[in-house]
Parts: sequence; C-alpha cells; structure tokens
Amino acid sequence: MLTESQIREFKTRLKERFNDLREEIRLELLRSDDQHFIDLAGQVHDLEEESVADLLVDTDLAIIDMHVDEIRAIDHALMRIAEGGYGVCSHCEDDIDVERLQAYLTAERCTRCQTAHEHGHMGLGKHSL
Repeated sequence: MLTESQIREFKTRLKERFNDLREEIRLELLRSDDQHFIDLAGQVHDLEEESVADLLVDTDLAIIDMHVDEIRAIDHALMRIAEGGYGVCSHCEDDIDVERLQAYLTAERCTRCQTAHEHGHMGLGKHSL
C-alpha cells in the first residue's frame, strides 16, 4: 500500500507530465500550422513528393495522438488517486509495486496481471491471408 507521501509524489509527477504533454501538443499543433508545411504542400510535383509530404503530416498527427492517449491515462490515474484506488491493480486488486509505478506512472495493473493481459491480447489486430 502506498503512503500518503508516495501518493503526493506520484500526483505531482502526474500533473507535471500532464502539463508537459499539453505544451508539447500545443507546440506540435503550432508547428503543423507552420508556413513550411503549407509551402511543402504547394511544392509537391509528383507522387513521391506527395507521399513524403503526407508522411510528415501523418507523423505529426500520430505524435499528437500518442500525447492525447497519455493525457487520458494521466487523467484516469489522477481520478484513481482522488478515489483512493491508485496503486491498486484494476484486475486482481493487489497492490502495484512502487517500482512499477515509478517507471510507469499510469500503470493500472500489477506486473502479473499486465503480463497475462498482454499474452491474452497477443495476435489481436493481426491479419492473415
């Protein structure tokens, strides 16, 4: 079980990461609006150049999506703190190791349940011919 001091530390770290991500998203959005991308799109002359331009835009959007997903996970972790469930596995309800939380602030499962979850979901989304 986490101490009050540990919970305060994790809450502070979660809020700091939340703010960092918000700033990164803001900067990424500003950068994507940058005249450079507008100029690049106007200079596309063939399919190869168009593919490169599309890749740059898609990469920026993927980065933003990853940041938004992490913000959602942080928000969920902060809600678990408020409800008294932070640091408790959402599956087996055992305590999540402090070391795991230090490495992965938004962990919802203990190592054992996370491993089982990953093994149970391996192969999902893979397509076969």
